[in-house]
Amino acid sequence: MELERAVETYLRHVALERGLSDHTIAAYRRDLVVYVEWLRARGTAEIEAVTPALVTEFVAERAAAEPPPAASSLARLQSSVRGLHRFLVREGRVDDDPSGRLRPPKTPRRLPKALTISQVEDLLDAAGPAPGSSDASAAEPAAVRDRALLELLYATGARVSEIVHLDVDDTVHGDLLRVRGKGDKERVVPVGSYARAAIEAYLTRIRPALAAKGRATPRLFLGVRGAPLSRQSAWLIIQAAAERAGLTAHVSPHTLRHSFATHLLQGGADVRVVQELLGHASVATTQIYTHVTADALRDVYATAHPRARAR
Repeated sequence: MELERAVETYLRHVALERGLSDHTIAAYRRDLVVYVEWLRARGTAEIEAVTPALVTEFVAERAAAEPPPAASSLARLQSSVRGLHRFLVREGRVDDDPSGRLRPPKTPRRLPKALTISQVEDLLDAAGPAPGSSDASAAEPAAVRDRALLELLYATGARVSEIVHLDVDDTVHGDLLRVRGKGDKERVVPVGSYARAAIEAYLTRIRPALAAKGRATPRLFLGVRGAPLSRQSAWLIIQAAAERAGLTAHVSPHTLRHSFATHLLQGGADVRVVQELLGHASVATTQIYTHVTADALRDVYATAHPRARAR
C-alpha cells in the first residue's frame, strides 16, 4: 500500500471510529506527513517496505534535531507512528509492526499554572463589569458577553471547546449546566451565583440582539455578527482581558480550568469530586492538582511556622 494512502486510511479511522477532535487529527496528520516525506527521501514508497531499523532511525534523527524538539512533541510523534502501524496490522493490511520496539520518551510532569483568587477577580473585572454594578448598564454588549464567558469558564472548570459548544438549553434548573466533553461524554456541573447572574444578564440584554444579526442557532455564546463564538475567539477574549488586567504570565482558557481545580482543592474539595467536575476519565489525571496544593501548603508552612526554617 502506498504511504499516503495508508496515512489517509488511518486518519479516516481515527476521525470516524474513534471520534478524535479536529485538533488532534490535525496534529497526527502533521506528524505523519513528516514521516512519509522522510521515508520517501530514503527510497521507501510502500508501507510494507518500512522496517524496524527505518522507524528507529527516523525517531533518533528527529530527537537529535536542532533545536531539540520538546519531549511532548517527540512523544506525540512516536504515538502517531505507532498508531499508524498498529492500525494497519490490526486491519490485516500488513503482517508486521515495524514500530513495535519504540519506547515513548519520558516527558517531564509539568504542574499546571493557576492564578490566585485575586488575579481571577482582576481578570473577570477586566473582561466586563459585574452584573448589578454601577458600570453594568452602560457596558458594551461584547463586554457583557465576555464577562459571562469568563465567569462560566471559571465557575465550571470546563474546557473552552465545551463552553463554546453549549446551547442555551444546556442550562438545567438554572444552577446546573449540561456539558459534553471528550468522546461526547456528558456530565452535569453546578454553576455558582456569580456566573448565573452574568449569564442571565447576557441572555436577557445582549444575546437576542446578537442572534438577530445571524442565522438561527441554539448556541449560547455568539459573535458580534450572530454566528456561534469560536474557540479561537474565546482565546482572544481571554488574552485581551489578561492584558487589561496587567497579568504578565501566559493566561489561556486552560489557565481558568487549572485555577478552578486548584482553588477547589485548596478549599477542601475531594479529589474525586474535582475529577467528576473536570470530566477526567481517571483520577490520576486530576491528582496532578494535589501537587499544586501541596506546594502552596508547603509555602504557607515555611512562612508561618516559627521552627520551619533554620535562623
